[in-house]
Amino acid sequence: MSNPIRQERTICVLLPNKEQLDIPVGPKSTGQDVFNRVVELLGIKELHFFGLTVVQDNEHIFLDMEEKLTNYFPKDWKQDSSKGIQKRPFPLVLCLKVQYYIENGRLFCERKARHLYYSDLRERVLRSECRQQEEVYFQLAGYALQADLGDHPLPREDLENTPYFEPKEYFSPWILAKRGVSYLLCHGPKVHQELWGMSSRDAMLLFIRESCRLEDVPVTFYKLQKDKKAEKGTALLGLTLRGMQVYQEVNNMRQLLYDFPWSNVGRLTFLGKKFEIQPDGLPSARKLVYFTGSSFRSRHLLLHLSSSHRLYLSLQPALKHLRQLEENEDKKRYRESYISDDLDMDPPGSESSPGLSRHSTSSSGIEADVRQHSISPEMASMEEEGHRKAERCFSSTASHGSSCTSGFDAGCKQDEENKIDIGSPGEVLVDDPYEMFQLADLLDGVSVDCSDLSSPENKACPSDSDEELQKLQNKDTLTSVG
Repeated sequence: MSNPIRQERTICVLLPNKEQLDIPVGPKSTGQDVFNRVVELLGIKELHFFGLTVVQDNEHIFLDMEEKLTNYFPKDWKQDSSKGIQKRPFPLVLCLKVQYYIENGRLFCERKARHLYYSDLRERVLRSECRQQEEVYFQLAGYALQADLGDHPLPREDLENTPYFEPKEYFSPWILAKRGVSYLLCHGPKVHQELWGMSSRDAMLLFIRESCRLEDVPVTFYKLQKDKKAEKGTALLGLTLRGMQVYQEVNNMRQLLYDFPWSNVGRLTFLGKKFEIQPDGLPSARKLVYFTGSSFRSRHLLLHLSSSHRLYLSLQPALKHLRQLEENEDKKRYRESYISDDLDMDPPGSESSPGLSRHSTSSSGIEADVRQHSISPEMASMEEEGHRKAERCFSSTASHGSSCTSGFDAGCKQDEENKIDIGSPGEVLVDDPYEMFQLADLLDGVSVDCSDLSSPENKACPSDSDEELQKLQNKDTLTSVG
């Protein structure tokens, strides 16, 4: 009888924060097995927006979590090391990457999960090439410095001013080449100083929001060919926050050809290596035809597209609710700032704080936010409770984005045609009965279909009342809230 320990191999998982995990796996292990181990080692339950990738042909491919790892690695990987293989094989590499980008970081309940998402965006911003928006990169550098280092260090007369950050870690290479290190060391701290008093969490949330406004940051690219016989990719499919974009590459530069929000995509069809996009409302003769190069890539591209579409539909009520909360916060912040300007005196030392001027457009919002929480703690706590409820209601919905495939069949043959009908609206799925009633209280007019799922991953955030949850779970039937 063979020793199962000898069958183990080591998988190296690279994390967005540049750390790595070494995970032993067996020849029958699946992507979900590795993912569960990553969740356990990191102590983070809320990794719904992340996936595991393997690099093939210089491109990241997200794993189908139900597939065995042997389908992604060389055949000799599963051989027993005791049978003729004297040299220990190199560890195989997977990457934990963001699979579904979101523009509002408040959808994360857990601080560790939010920080991993922030780290992924930080790396993408450094590779971003939106050169017509240079001022955005300076503001993002300020947010990143505040999130990573806290407040700008106060100058000391007895010490020479020395750089407290490396420009290459906060600015893209093209900005370094254009402006030079001296310029960035001079102006970077000025942007950082204007954020004095902002919490690391708020700076991180602002970084997430603003970085997602750069067109080449919250997007996953896939290479496509216009011709079936082409050896290299001549087109790019970009999976974005709200749909798909198609680019062509000219002289190593991306040129946008088509922008398809999900509402404008009628059908996606895969037939072997063939990939067709049918725009909504146009005759079939106007469809776009591309080639993926292999049925393997077609399967995984279909999986990513279909799950992204379902997740997009599911998250809209949560994002709408968070936008309403943020609008209310802005109104209250303005009102408190107006009242304080007329009636209140500045607290001692406020005028001496660098960058914290009442009439400074870049800092007044920060000061008003701090004052708001000190004057009206009940109002602030109600808003935070609203955020937690919205996050709890939809975090489990997001957890199914990687597994929902909109009719995708993992065992499809190469000549089998796979289609996704995009046009019809999807249902918002809520896994927990308590979450269903919370959602109904938060949002009116949203159709909620409660499915009976008992996976422990579906309960990333604990409910507020165990007794109320137990009462709801004892009911025999679940109703649909309209």
